[in-house]
Amino acid sequence: MNVEDSKALIRRFYDEVWARGNLDVADEVFAEEYVRHDFRGGDPEPGPDGQKQIARTFRAAFPDLRWDVDFLVGEGDMVVGRWTASGTHDGPWAGVAPSGRPMRFSGINVFRFADGRVVEIWNHRDDLGLMQQLDAVVFAGAPA
Repeated sequence: MNVEDSKALIRRFYDEVWARGNLDVADEVFAEEYVRHDFRGGDPEPGPDGQKQIARTFRAAFPDLRWDVDFLVGEGDMVVGRWTASGTHDGPWAGVAPSGRPMRFSGINVFRFADGRVVEIWNHRDDLGLMQQLDAVVFAGAPA
């Protein structure tokens, strides 16, 4: 798979799974044995089902979710995507009760490909900024 094909697959992942809620597209993007690197707590299932679980939970908390791809960069077997998400907090998420507050935050994902699918992902998001917008109590040592 060349870099342009990998970038197209990641754009499809963002557009279909995150922006539209078409979770089954994760089956085409992620290998069953992919490894997820993320500082935020949680224990999603392995493989594509884990990505579906993450997107399903987030989209339920922010049902009017808008997901904009800011840019994609690729080299070799890696693709980096920067995105900006916005929406209204109308459902529980990360231990925070629905606040009805609007949010807008950004993140970067680094994807590594093998055999046409993502085998590793590194997630970096502005979780602190998101939690502050939701008026969630945030302090050092707080449980995830």
